[in-house]
Amino acid sequence: MLLSINPDHPEPRKIQRALEVLEKGGLIAYPTDTVYGLGCDLMNKGAIERLYQVKGMQKQKSLAFICHDLSDISKYAVVDNSTYRTLKRHLPGPYCFILEATREVPKMVQTKQKTVGIRVPAHPVVTTLARELGRPIISSTAAFPGEDPLIDPTEIRDRFKGLDLVLDVGAGGSVPTTVIDLSQGHAIVVREGAGSVEEFAA
Repeated sequence: MLLSINPDHPEPRKIQRALEVLEKGGLIAYPTDTVYGLGCDLMNKGAIERLYQVKGMQKQKSLAFICHDLSDISKYAVVDNSTYRTLKRHLPGPYCFILEATREVPKMVQTKQKTVGIRVPAHPVVTTLARELGRPIISSTAAFPGEDPLIDPTEIRDRFKGLDLVLDVGAGGSVPTTVIDLSQGHAIVVREGAGSVEEFAA
């Protein structure tokens, strides 16, 4: 179902509604500062498996974590001082940073390289959700493999069969995050998207 929500000041009762869906193992769609995302509770294995099915995505494709702020990241990713400074400069923002995973990260969402993609979007709806949930939200772009991201919440609801809730703030963006790999000790631009890569390409 669609649930209209204020993008700047999300109504607490609507956040609570989305939380109930997540805590029961449901799948939701939500706005970010780039494109709409699809996600579920990081700690619910069944929900993560459903997310792969709903997207028609292969299991080896990695999913990102949405954390509510920088303080949340160190529980799930190894962050040294240099990495922290980089994250602090760019988050919240339109980036996904690939970092070495800690033991807190469930095996099924780790890559073979034992890394994890971390996001802190500059969008109150999803960061409020992650904060209230008390752990990251697993996240993937609202797009089928090989297709552009869907920007219309109604179309997202209609095309992704199996979603339990779509948080609707109107049309979303069409350019996904910039993905930067910091797990090798230096920055590698994996995907150029909404965030500038000028600093990382140097």
